Amino acid sequence: MIQSAIRSEKNSSALPASAENLRVCAQELCDLASDLVILKDADSIAFARQPQKDQLAFAPAVLPESLGDPSFRETYHTRYALYTGAMANGIASEELVIAMGRAGMMGSFGAGGLLPERIERAIEKIKAALPNGPFAFNLINSPNEPALEARTAELYIKHDLPVIEASAYLGLTVNLVWYRASGLSQNADGRVQIQHHIIAKVSRKEVARRFLEPAPEDLLKQLLVEGKITAQQAELARSVPMADDITVEADSGGHTDNRPLVNAFPAIQRQRDAFQEKYNYAQPVRIGAAGGISTPEAALAAFMMGAAYVTTGSINQACLEAAASEYTRKLLQQAEMTDVAMAPASDMFEMGVRVQVLKRGTMFAMRGQKLYEIYSRFNSIDDIPDAEREKLETSTFQMPLEAVWQECLKFFTARDPRQIERAEKDPHAKMALIFRWYLGLSSRWSNIGEKGREMDYQVWCGPAMGAFNDWVKGSYLEQVENRHAADANLQILTGAAYLLRLRFLERQGMQFHPSLAVYIPQQPLIF
Repeated sequence: MIQSAIRSEKNSSALPASAENLRVCAQELCDLASDLVILKDADSIAFARQPQKDQLAFAPAVLPESLGDPSFRETYHTRYALYTGAMANGIASEELVIAMGRAGMMGSFGAGGLLPERIERAIEKIKAALPNGPFAFNLINSPNEPALEARTAELYIKHDLPVIEASAYLGLTVNLVWYRASGLSQNADGRVQIQHHIIAKVSRKEVARRFLEPAPEDLLKQLLVEGKITAQQAELARSVPMADDITVEADSGGHTDNRPLVNAFPAIQRQRDAFQEKYNYAQPVRIGAAGGISTPEAALAAFMMGAAYVTTGSINQACLEAAASEYTRKLLQQAEMTDVAMAPASDMFEMGVRVQVLKRGTMFAMRGQKLYEIYSRFNSIDDIPDAEREKLETSTFQMPLEAVWQECLKFFTARDPRQIERAEKDPHAKMALIFRWYLGLSSRWSNIGEKGREMDYQVWCGPAMGAFNDWVKGSYLEQVENRHAADANLQILTGAAYLLRLRFLERQGMQFHPSLAVYIPQQPLIF
């Protein structure tokens, strides 16, 4: 263990690790806006701001806003190269998006699972608070509810939203292409002007490819025939990629392939480079990193791999601005990195798609998996053995399955009547809708803190939540009532900048006391 506060490997110069010396060293290292010079002073060391002939080491100023790609900040009018990802059902709330925007970061509203009327109210509220941005709205792939996806895309075009975050897409849809192409125009100098920006969240190369290429010709022709875009917009769409940014989503909460970031990110970055060489876009597609970004070390690692920006997710659900109940925030505060599990996804249940959720304090993952096993074994509700059905009705659904079906009729009649039509013709589809009732409501129960349903709370969460809790232990951010999204995210970026300066100095032979080798939040950066 390094006994001195700071020591040079080049000679015996050292600063004793007294409390005062540690305080001074921390103060100097945390002054990120100034260059830092470490000098030899007799048998000890000293600090300066200007380079000296006999200096031991030098670290340039590194501010949180200098991390990442400047073009990301320019495109989205942010101060920092970070945005908070969407959490469906409005968990990534208006309050969260507004707080992030006011702090110079972008937030993505969690529109997934919400009806257009609810989304439109959020659009109006956020635009009123952030008339010049930055903000984004999520458009989630809805293979089981294409009408809902189409209505949401139409809403985004109607309000001319500048940025959407496209998530859970396995391939492109006409709705996504419509949004992109309808925002294209040409400047007086002939350059393409992009008014509708897309940030695509992906984890697979085959999906990333779709966003790295221009819009598919067949979908452009369909939009032309329907009169939704002009001939000029179709032509311009052939010269720009489908996305401005691709967020490589590693092991995250919610929809995830559980891929390691260190493997997925470089692969998609190389893929981007190949497509850039092929198409020679005026602005190359930027590649950002998500999944596991919850500590300064993780953020710095992503930036060092070349991430244009970073995206946080799980940690924001435990913040006060998120639309999660106090009970759920407390569960998240206690989570460790291993307290997560995979469970069936409500929106892609029939496809076998799974989401990552919290398993501490809830039985949702186990009960959800049981529903998918029954769905896979039987073709209709009537085929389920009586004993199995009784267990479902008493523990999971807490009501007769026929009563659940009546609830489904009311819900989908307003949301997407075609779902009911299909279910009435196909008993297996009817079973899926009944099971999706539980999977869908479990998230809402978590959000509103439904009493008596605590064991059924579906809380989307990745290992990042446990890593964050471990990092902030002993600091003011350990208490959930002190967790504000903008502050927590800025602390991560500030810590990344701090550690980057430390790495500069370490490469020059400096060694630091363990208490200086980590960044621990001392006080709020945003009030």
